[in-house]
Amino acid sequence: MLVTAIISGLVLGGTYALVAMGLTLQYGISRIMNLAYGETIIIAAFCAYLLVTQLGINPLLGLVIILPGAFAFGYLIYGIMMQPLVRRSAKSGTLEVDSILATFGLLFVLQGFMLVVFGSNYTSYSYLNFGVQIFGVTIGANRLLAFVLAVVIGAALYLALTRTRWGTAIRAVAVSPQSAPLVGIDVNRTARFAFALGATLAASGGVMISMYQTFTASMGVIFTMKALVVVIMGGLGNLMGALVAGLLLGLVETLVATYVDPGLTLAATYAIFLVVLLWRPSGLFGKASS
Repeated sequence: MLVTAIISGLVLGGTYALVAMGLTLQYGISRIMNLAYGETIIIAAFCAYLLVTQLGINPLLGLVIILPGAFAFGYLIYGIMMQPLVRRSAKSGTLEVDSILATFGLLFVLQGFMLVVFGSNYTSYSYLNFGVQIFGVTIGANRLLAFVLAVVIGAALYLALTRTRWGTAIRAVAVSPQSAPLVGIDVNRTARFAFALGATLAASGGVMISMYQTFTASMGVIFTMKALVVVIMGGLGNLMGALVAGLLLGLVETLVATYVDPGLTLAATYAIFLVVLLWRPSGLFGKASS
């Protein structure tokens, strides 16, 4: 049973890590704390549901349709909502507070739209709903596929950010947005691209979650909070920290649900969050302020 719990925890944690990477990008590069992040996840899950049930399109093929749409959505939201806040904050320095208030309103707009269109019932569809043997443990094929996709997408993003010139520019904006223009980097364009890329990662997580989990129009806030916990635990703006913290959170939740009580998973999530913050206030991979 322990091996089963560990593998299940890693599978769940892989999805958490991928989802948190998108929020890490949005906050670390764009300096925007997006409280409507979870709604992007749920919208993508509903899109996958519609493609499967109404058009018979495989969720993997659905990614080809959903992800470009999510990127365009994020790019548009940044241009319409966030860019005016960025311009105003150049003098006031209140971008983080303003973005929290703006995206808090956006959260309810998106949630209300989904409630009107899809209702408040739990939604799911059947996809690869059979077991696969891994180290003598039976894991749902849909969960295993979601984990593999999370690893592939997360690894591709990490390599792109650490091994390419484009990734170097993004990391330069994250480290020092004031100095980046001195070497010819367009900070606003980079921030807008990072915000849209974060929405794309959120959508990919939503499609993967829809493969094996039921969801409702009002569940977005749960994923936003878990993504925030992972991001802060790992260190703000740190992709490797998001990966490790996501896997850790998935393991803790699964072990608590298996050996203690499923009703205590949320309490365990925040308990480990508080322990990490008391031990390392800057997060597992964050740099302590001098």
